[in-house]
Amino acid sequence: MDILLIEDDLIEVMKLKRTVSKLNLKHSIVEAKNGESALTYLRSGEKLPDIILLDLNMPRMNGIEFLSILKEDEQLRYLPTIILTTSENRADLLKCYEVGIAGYVIKPLKYEDYEYKLNAVLEYWSVNQLVKG
Repeated sequence: MDILLIEDDLIEVMKLKRTVSKLNLKHSIVEAKNGESALTYLRSGEKLPDIILLDLNMPRMNGIEFLSILKEDEQLRYLPTIILTTSENRADLLKCYEVGIAGYVIKPLKYEDYEYKLNAVLEYWSVNQLVKG
């Protein structure tokens, strides 16, 4: 799968890459540090990702703002977007599902739990019929 990771925290980016490598998953990961740069990439004519992993708490454009723009775009609205966040705020959760996310995963503190959750998410999406860009 081609994954677009929208995350501003370098440690979180490294953690995701480490997990994908450790689990010997053959996914390719494109990084964007915020919603604005992610939209620029998505609209650049490059191959679209199969899924998007999105952090909520980012500078410039937060995850919910990004989601709202994404879901209004005729071409991009079908990209499965999974929230990968530390936010346990119920209002965030409800807003994300209202806008149209495919999943909401809270980043656990323990690396082993993170690895388990991420593996489950990627396995699930690996067997889904995805809209190819």
